[in-house]
Amino acid sequence: MLRQSAALRAIVRPVGKGGYGNVAALGGYGGQKRAAHAISNPTLANIEKRWEGLPPQEQADLWMALRDRMKVNWAELTLQEKKAAYYIAFGAHGPRAQDPPNEGWKVFGYVMAGIGATAVLFGTVRFFARGAPGTMNKEYQEATNEYLKAQNSNPISGISSEGYSGPGYVQSAPKKK
Repeated sequence: MLRQSAALRAIVRPVGKGGYGNVAALGGYGGQKRAAHAISNPTLANIEKRWEGLPPQEQADLWMALRDRMKVNWAELTLQEKKAAYYIAFGAHGPRAQDPPNEGWKVFGYVMAGIGATAVLFGTVRFFARGAPGTMNKEYQEATNEYLKAQNSNPISGISSEGYSGPGYVQSAPKKK
């Protein structure tokens, strides 16, 4: 069983047993009735610095006690309770915590390392790759154009149409000798 501080145990008091349909006997749907008296100052003192170090069960108990306390008139809440409730709801902890120092440089370094590894991999693959295929030269592609014209391929708007002036399938530089 997780530890509870004495101040929090005093706040949480179970109510008598009842059936599942007996919501009033259970003190609402939570199954517990909490006192509406003020939470002690030592419990709330320096909560900003202690919150991250509290065990999850104590965090939950304190938040539930504050939540029940906020159900009454807010004028009755002490200043410590208001500050603690605000910090727990909106404070710089969890996902809203400040980034550690130099976090941006660390991310930048990892991104640059990834880009460098990618460049090395790309260069290695290009170094060991074969040359361009035999079909990727101007002479072969011009021969393809002539063959397609002889076959009357795409006679409406393509290479075999009247007045066609495009490059056809020529896209590469001349073959190196």
